[in-house]
Amino acid sequence: MKHPQKVYALLGLLAPALFVMTYLIVSNGRPEYSHLTKAVSELGSMDVANRWVFNLFGYILPGLMVSLFGYGLFENLKENNSNKWPLIGIVGSGLFMALAGIFPGDFEERYSTTMILHSIGSVGSYIFFLIGAFTFPRLMNKISYWNNVRWLGLTITWLSIVCGNWIFIFPEIPGIGQRIGFGMYFFWIGLYAYFLWKSDSNMKS
Repeated sequence: MKHPQKVYALLGLLAPALFVMTYLIVSNGRPEYSHLTKAVSELGSMDVANRWVFNLFGYILPGLMVSLFGYGLFENLKENNSNKWPLIGIVGSGLFMALAGIFPGDFEERYSTTMILHSIGSVGSYIFFLIGAFTFPRLMNKISYWNNVRWLGLTITWLSIVCGNWIFIFPEIPGIGQRIGFGMYFFWIGLYAYFLWKSDSNMKS
């Protein structure tokens, strides 16, 4: 594998680790914070004094890492006639995640500009993730190495969609569903980052 591919893979592996570490450290510093009922974004909301710690290390940097990883994954898999939707999907997902961090959520004024932009970033990140997650397998289908893992990636993607209905089934503990959704998202990123790290850049068949 060429050295740049290792760099992109490493970024994809570090993004989930950085998010989880930031989430655990920041939430541990707020004993009143409920993992069961509170949104993840509330760790970096406008009313929190150190909101930029979570937004920078929980959203902005991981988002940029995801975007760079998405570019590297596409470069590893693309052919001359490959469409750009896989690239647009994962790169866009990371950029929208970073946008959600640049504009912290204002949970006291839900129609404020910053809250609207934060929501656009959060929803946009997931929509673009779905675009990438459903189109990357088409590239992987042509390569035996990647074909072995593409079904697991699709399963993770569908599970993330199913978890989106958690709030309607368990409205008393909506936070659990959101965290499972985040888990599926970063599991997908970490899974393919690992396979990118292990892959051979000449493995095209």
